[in-house]
Amino acid sequence: MLPTDRGSVTDRAQTLHGARRRPPCWCAAVLTFGVVVLAGCGGGGGGGAAAPAPAPVPGSPSGWVPGSFLPAESFAAQCVNPRTGTDPDTGLPYADIKGTTLTQNNWLRSWSNDLYLWYDEIVDRDPGLYDTPAYFGFLKTTATTASGRPKDRFHFTYDTAQWRALAQSGVSAGYGAEWAVVASLPPRRIVVAYVQGGPAVAANLQRGDTVLTVDGVDVVSSNTQGEINTFVAGLYPDRAGETHLFTIRDHLTSVVRTVSMRSEDVTSQPVQNVKTVVTTTGRVGYMQFNDHLATAEDALFTAIDTLRQSPIDDLVIDMRYNGGGLLAIASELAYMIAGSTPTAGQTFESSRFNAKHTSINPVTGKPLTPMPFLTETVGFSRPPGTALPTLNLPRVFVLTGPTTCSASESVINGLRGVNVQVIQIGSSTCGKPYGFYPADNCGTTYFTIELTGVNAAGFGDYADGFTPNNAAGVGGTRVPGCSVADDFTHELGDPGEARFAAALAYRLGPQCPAASGFAPGALDGSLEPASLAGGDGIVKKPLWLQNRVLLTR
Repeated sequence: MLPTDRGSVTDRAQTLHGARRRPPCWCAAVLTFGVVVLAGCGGGGGGGAAAPAPAPVPGSPSGWVPGSFLPAESFAAQCVNPRTGTDPDTGLPYADIKGTTLTQNNWLRSWSNDLYLWYDEIVDRDPGLYDTPAYFGFLKTTATTASGRPKDRFHFTYDTAQWRALAQSGVSAGYGAEWAVVASLPPRRIVVAYVQGGPAVAANLQRGDTVLTVDGVDVVSSNTQGEINTFVAGLYPDRAGETHLFTIRDHLTSVVRTVSMRSEDVTSQPVQNVKTVVTTTGRVGYMQFNDHLATAEDALFTAIDTLRQSPIDDLVIDMRYNGGGLLAIASELAYMIAGSTPTAGQTFESSRFNAKHTSINPVTGKPLTPMPFLTETVGFSRPPGTALPTLNLPRVFVLTGPTTCSASESVINGLRGVNVQVIQIGSSTCGKPYGFYPADNCGTTYFTIELTGVNAAGFGDYADGFTPNNAAGVGGTRVPGCSVADDFTHELGDPGEARFAAALAYRLGPQCPAASGFAPGALDGSLEPASLAGGDGIVKKPLWLQNRVLLTR
């Protein structure tokens, strides 16, 4: 990532509307889905659309010819700041050579024109007029959907080294507590969604505990930019080694206590709370699945094998906070749920690129073939070629929320494509049928929408998300199940937790409590402040974990 990368977003604290602005390399030109929105009563600055581009300069010294594009390879690895040393991906020296901002921008321009799903909706601008981060921010469609949301809400970058570390290990700076923003405007409400190790365990934080102050700033009612900057900086530390002081109200006792936590590099636990609940009508397995990380391959293998040996009659997968990640992980999980009978020879997901690429995958150069239901490990975190355990279930219960996105939605869509019944309990999912291959150039990894995914039945149009049948309003792809708001009074995996309880009750017959979860359209693409009021919380995660990511190897 370049030091002045004002168009990029990274792991734990993207641009916050009306909230803290990070140093330039942390800022986003526009708000995108998954960015936590924290605002004062007066609205505040930040976010919003990028500034209008200056008019093209006739006869530009950059050599720009509107509508004329050289191959991206003509400009690849020509960098303002060439890297030295060995590329960990190839084991070879970096190919970077000295270049300019213009060569970097020309690479982006040609790469986007070739691979971007809506390449013909990009306004072709002179690459000589912008710094690289700003230029990347313009290389996307400005169209909106029927609901008025930006058509492309998923355009972002990562520092390449940081992306590699997070993708491979799930390590990022924090406390081991994931925060849920339940209400973003004063009276603001931020609670613990779940804990996965680190200082949060030592501080005895539990799901539902409410953050009252951070470093002396009132989280609930603070309204000035400086105050909001302070508490956001404490909630989402930039790096390990930061110490911040919190006042926390216990959700069970209402006792208020002061907690000091020092941020650490915390390793994500992609799978938690694997258990079997014995009911009068059978044994029900439960597992909390948080992220489609590489480390999830081994964790899911172990969890499914444990439940297989239990054995179980039904499965509840809690993906309410799972924003996505590696598509291959989603395929493995779907196969482990369904088994070989419905999935043999079937497509899990087909990738559809832009009209320039209908038969050859433009990234891998191989014939464009569907991703099958993967029956063996890929080798992310378990030896490749290991046969996956299966539950052979004809149905599965999936607990969802507004940040259940992309690869998580692929699990739902892929199973539905082979007639495995998916029963959805919770709120409408975010609606993200798109994906991309990460592309590195000069130390920045770029993510631009390159494909849309469809299941074995040819369906992939769920831009308004999957929605339980009884949800209020109209829209969304309707799925059997119940609209149930998030329940922060119980731990995840507790049979008394509202969503888990509704799934258990549904097993006795298609019955639901009164609809209470977010309905389709309750959240817009940028999670504007007015949208965040209700029982559901928005758990902010790295943007690549809110997407469908495909790898070339």
